[in-house]
Amino acid sequence: MTALSPHPGIPTGHSSPTPYGTPGSVDPTAATLRELAFDTPAPPQESVDALAAALRGAGLTDLTVEAVDRGAYSSDGSLFRIVPLGIVFPRNAAEVRAALGAARRLGVAVTSRGAGTTLAGNAIGPGLVLDFSRHMDRVLEILPEERAAWVEPGVVHATLQRHAKPHGLRFGPDPSTNSRCTIGGMIGNNACGPRALGYGRTVDNIIELEVMLPDGQIVLLDGKNDAQHFPRLQELVGRHLGLIRTELGTFSRQVSGYGLENLLPENGFDVRRAFAGTEGTWGVVLRAKMRLVEDPAFVTTVVLGYPDMPAAADDVPVLRNFPVTACEGMERRMLDRLIAQKGPGAVPALPAGGGWMIVELAGDDPEALAAQAQELAAASAAGEFMVMPGATSAPIWKIRADGAGLVSRTPDGRDCHAGWEDSAVPPEKLGDYLRELMQLLDDKGMWALPYGHFGDGCLHMRVDFPLDEPDGRERMRDFMFAAAELVAKYGGSVSGEHGDGRARGELLQRMYSPAALELFSQVKALFDPTGMMNPGVIVDPDPLDANMRLAVNRPGQLLPVRTGGPAGGSHAAGNHGGHGFSFAQDDGDFGSAVHRCTGVGKCRSDSALTGGVMCPSYQATRDEKHSTRGRARVLQEMVTGDLVDTDWRAPEVHEALDLCLSCKACGSECPTGTDLATYKSEVLFQAYKGRLRPMDHYVLGWLPVLSRLAAPMAPAANLVSRIPALAKVAKKVSRIDPHRTIPTFTRDTFTRRFAAEHPDHTAEAPRGARREVREVVLFADTWSNFFAPRVLQAATDVLLDAGVDVRIVPQTECCGLTFISTGQLDEAKHVLGSAVASLDATGDAPIIGIEPSCTATLKDEGEKLLGTEAAARVAGRTTTLAEFLLSIGYEAPDLRGLTAVVQPHCHHSAVMGFAADRELLAKTGITTQVLGGCCGLAGNFGVVEGHYETSVAVSELALKPALDAAGEDTIVLADGYSCRTQVSDLSEKKGVHLAELLAWGRGVLSTGTGTD
Repeated sequence: MTALSPHPGIPTGHSSPTPYGTPGSVDPTAATLRELAFDTPAPPQESVDALAAALRGAGLTDLTVEAVDRGAYSSDGSLFRIVPLGIVFPRNAAEVRAALGAARRLGVAVTSRGAGTTLAGNAIGPGLVLDFSRHMDRVLEILPEERAAWVEPGVVHATLQRHAKPHGLRFGPDPSTNSRCTIGGMIGNNACGPRALGYGRTVDNIIELEVMLPDGQIVLLDGKNDAQHFPRLQELVGRHLGLIRTELGTFSRQVSGYGLENLLPENGFDVRRAFAGTEGTWGVVLRAKMRLVEDPAFVTTVVLGYPDMPAAADDVPVLRNFPVTACEGMERRMLDRLIAQKGPGAVPALPAGGGWMIVELAGDDPEALAAQAQELAAASAAGEFMVMPGATSAPIWKIRADGAGLVSRTPDGRDCHAGWEDSAVPPEKLGDYLRELMQLLDDKGMWALPYGHFGDGCLHMRVDFPLDEPDGRERMRDFMFAAAELVAKYGGSVSGEHGDGRARGELLQRMYSPAALELFSQVKALFDPTGMMNPGVIVDPDPLDANMRLAVNRPGQLLPVRTGGPAGGSHAAGNHGGHGFSFAQDDGDFGSAVHRCTGVGKCRSDSALTGGVMCPSYQATRDEKHSTRGRARVLQEMVTGDLVDTDWRAPEVHEALDLCLSCKACGSECPTGTDLATYKSEVLFQAYKGRLRPMDHYVLGWLPVLSRLAAPMAPAANLVSRIPALAKVAKKVSRIDPHRTIPTFTRDTFTRRFAAEHPDHTAEAPRGARREVREVVLFADTWSNFFAPRVLQAATDVLLDAGVDVRIVPQTECCGLTFISTGQLDEAKHVLGSAVASLDATGDAPIIGIEPSCTATLKDEGEKLLGTEAAARVAGRTTTLAEFLLSIGYEAPDLRGLTAVVQPHCHHSAVMGFAADRELLAKTGITTQVLGGCCGLAGNFGVVEGHYETSVAVSELALKPALDAAGEDTIVLADGYSCRTQVSDLSEKKGVHLAELLAWGRGVLSTGTGTD
């Protein structure tokens, strides 16, 4: 069998004594794949096929070597790209051993991966990737008496917290990625998070580790009997005691290199602790017994304002004198970025300052905590402060958690990159180090925004390395080595918690002596004599500028989609037909837009735990290629890489995008604003330009036009849905899933009835003829007008009851959403442009949207697609019913005693937010269960043939269980037409719109206006 050399510098056939006394070996006939290591193409197909055959021959079944999957796994949260040969999802230790055995025989590198949220590039590799997050993701046992838990490596941090919480316990360290990072990954990087001050690092919370060494041997590490397993390692350490004592373990956040200080005699030769932070280079974690701590009864957050971040850093030694569990630094520019994205309401009120320290105190006595908070503030050098007890501090901690995404771009739109995002110095030196570091950035002409775990001396930032310029890499290297020398000057570490990975391994030569680096190599050789375990990391590291993932378009059929500005303008030469959307925030470049995804992986978070929507199909399938990040990686391959054809019609691209629901949640929930709904529409537009489309694009995409034609002859048109044989044929021809019902048209549209009953309330009617009262323009969208006019009538009833004059645009207008979602963007511009022109001509009254998806389109896509002043004016005037009613002091009906399951439309949550609806419902007194996540239908997605199973699976995450558990009298509140359709398709219940609920509660609900 042909073997494949895993990494440059690791010759095939190499062997050396292992720490447990048996030599390792590989097939001496191995061919080399050295060319894969440094900015070279994806591995040849024969190597992929050889690995697949070996894995299947070893009995492994859950694996993939498909290009779309390898593209999704080609990067993590870092700046690097390495395409693997294949991915295995092991179910147990036996399958891990089988995978390692196949890799040994072929000489293939092995990389362990959890959620792939690392910023250092240590979860990617050129050979076999073992993804533990699919199967080996269980909390095996909670031991409350021992305050411990046995977990598998792929268990998500937040999942462990959920299991521990009923026992009053929690896992102490909590990185900002806690909603998706895995415990195995935390062990690999020795992750810490903001609360390491109170609960220690991951290494401080390991009780036992069960690990598999590269030869397949399983060892249980308990910190007591480790020496009997590793006599050669103990001997090696014994020869270097002085070196280890002087260079390693000098302060808590010295994470770089190997933690060999744990192997000193005075530390009990604790291989268990030394294994933490080895980044998968010594072996594989199979199980871990982790320490749990008591969940504090009360927490209080003190927010301290300072003139700037260095001044805040100077105060760290004072603040550490108090029993704080967290002490985080956050710069004003981070909040400015969030305000620019989501408006002033996205940021809570904070003390004055250019930077803040967010300090958490925990304890059992709230009065004592309040007193401690005041004492801490008085002792600090802060100008102003604010005390936020309990959950009131959640908004500020959420902003801090999204830091990596919020600092990923400069204010003028340049990309900022990880690399120097994780340095640390002894806390008392942080202020001086930060001043010199910011000066170094200025000297090098670079920009970065500092934040991080100031209480531990750990600093996070992303730097705008000019990697798109000819000398960009050279300038990056120059800065990185200068920064490494600076951090070494202060006795610090190039990594404080993320690990060295590919980003900083080359910098260890500036931090450690040659003797220390040689010792790391010898230790690595004892554990992994063939160099198969995560090569290029820590020992024999890759150059820090190798294998970069950059937004550089390669020659081919696909050229950058450039718009020349918000209104369209000129195209790049040879663009072959222009663009659909304007990627104004990305210099008009589709390639730059898809590279917005930096890989922080928030799209992998469990929506049941976070209450978010992103990403519905990933929530259902747990498949990386169906996450926002995975799809972005495949699109990046289309534009920049070589794994996918440079063609808008590349099968891998359409496979990755097929299950995207276009829910728009990623556009708002992703910290970097990676907007897959927009990217999908652009891909479909470019792929089918001038070509025959799938039939569902014509039927569902043109449904607004078909509705206008069908409404006058509704009884005849509705025969298709009422006669089973006709319905079956119609669904087959139209590519509509057979499980779905065909909607029935109403002949009595709202616009027709309203114009007949209120001729002086159309947009063209003389305004002077109306009463001097508030007035609004009610947007009669396609769905409500042709399929659910009762909703528009209910909204009218509510508004009239509130003393508001209602006008409409008499002619039928459409927002164009169905054209957008099917990528028919030329038609979308025409249809949306007509609607915008009609609405813009109505003056300056608020425009009330009733269907959330159409309201969101007016507020969002209008400017993106049209880029006109009229679109901007309409977007500014458009509001939801709840937002408007709150703005006028509406007297809500008394609905106390009633209960409702509330399914927010995903576009509503993503674009407008659901806060106003929550507030208005609270005023009614109704008891609500507001669901997180998407209903699963999502416009045309769940209707199309082949999507039904995924649609139902998405509904089963939140909606379906809530419907099944709801009582007979429970109201199901769903403003979206698609959400109400999903409710009726999957249950015996019927959804109602907020307007109907309010009109009914006020006793003003009209009847006889049609149903959906």
